[in-house]
Amino acid sequence: MAATFVTEAELRTTLGIGNLYSSSVVEEVCQSAQNIVTDYLWKNQQFNSSHSHIVGYGTLYFNTPHGFFVGQVVTVSGNGATFNGSKTITSLTPTSITFVTSHSTIEPIHATNPYGTVTATDYVTYSTVPEIREASLMVAVDIWQARQASNAGGISPDFQPSPYRMGNTLTARIRGLIANHLAPNGLVG
Repeated sequence: MAATFVTEAELRTTLGIGNLYSSSVVEEVCQSAQNIVTDYLWKNQQFNSSHSHIVGYGTLYFNTPHGFFVGQVVTVSGNGATFNGSKTITSLTPTSITFVTSHSTIEPIHATNPYGTVTATDYVTYSTVPEIREASLMVAVDIWQARQASNAGGISPDFQPSPYRMGNTLTARIRGLIANHLAPNGLVG
């Protein structure tokens, strides 16, 4: 799927690289930038810590109240093939949701490691928010430059040149742009 926060054409123009590099390489950088920025944004999603199933139904469990409702369509990922996909919630408790699955066995509650993700409809289209797009472009440019020149890094705390650009200063530089959209329960850093 093509990145939407910063497009291949925008990155090519910004870097002035024309058609010197293949689409797949440039698009990979665009998608990486989008993935990095997306992890910090406030989304309508929860993370489930465990799951169980009976024949025909699966249940996901959360460590905190989830806010979903019966009849809501959610997208489940990171929970295994029989759980993943678009699902309609058939029943729930404040910390669990149940939906139809293709399970043919019974398994008790067990941990989901790493946590699975349950996403409902978002009401913000971040690909149209200018500050999110600019932040993504800044990250994409830094990723591109780090790939192309290993000595094009930043300055370490002892003021020595460093080849490593992808540290915590990468997100520190964009935090001001995305501040109004940061998830209150998002990544720390």
